[in-house]
Parts: sequence; structure tokens; C-alpha cells
Amino acid sequence: MDRLIEFASNHYLLVSAFFLLWAVFFTIESRRGGKPISPQLATNLINQQNGVIIDLRDGEEFRAGHIAGSVNIPSGQVMDQLSQLQAYKDRPVILACKMGNQSSHLGRQLRGKGIPNLYRIQGGINAWRNDNLPVVKA
Repeated sequence: MDRLIEFASNHYLLVSAFFLLWAVFFTIESRRGGKPISPQLATNLINQQNGVIIDLRDGEEFRAGHIAGSVNIPSGQVMDQLSQLQAYKDRPVILACKMGNQSSHLGRQLRGKGIPNLYRIQGGINAWRNDNLPVVKA
């Protein structure tokens, strides 16, 4: 451990460059799955640009409470229902899952399949509820 600290202090430019590149890498990778947006910005995209929310949770969770007007396509079925998503390619597509993890992974796959205006709600439906935004039950 002492040698690591000694190396870092002797080669501070190398260590700084490493951490800078590491931060840039993770920033780029996080945006590949769609631009992360807050629930408030998602509401703006829906109201101003006719955005559509794709809820990636399973049917039971969706029926327990979802964003009004959202389309439920469980994450395991997204690639099978790609034709349904192609209908929304001219509109902002906002991915929402329970906590934001699945939407990032699926966003990377969908971007490669020709869905250009891709966003994802940071924190998922949990963030939506924490911001006291309305959900509907089916």
C-alpha cells in the first residue's frame, strides 16, 4: 500500500489522467443507453414533444401503479416487440423501469436497432413516485 501511495505521488500526472479517462468512459457509457433525465424533464417531453413512456416492468408491477399513458412492454419482451417501438421512432421514447438499471441496458440495445430519440428516467418509477408525481392503477 505504501508503494501505491508513493507511485501516485511521484506520478501524479499519470494518476490524474487515469481518473479523468475513467470518468469520461463511464459518462459516455451511461449516455449510450439513452440520455438520463429526471421525472420532471420526462413530463416536459411528454407534454411538449408528444413523448411516449415505455414501462419495462412486468405486467403485475405495471398494474400496481404506472405513469398515465405509458406503454407496458416487459424488459424480456422488448426485442420481440421491436416493431411496436418502431412506430414511436419519430417521437421521444422514454424508458422507465423500477429503479433505472434495466432501462440503461435495454437503451443500448434499442439505440442499435434504430430508435434515435431515446431517454431514460433516472431512478425509474421509484424516482417518479418520490417526486410525488401521479401514477394510475389498472
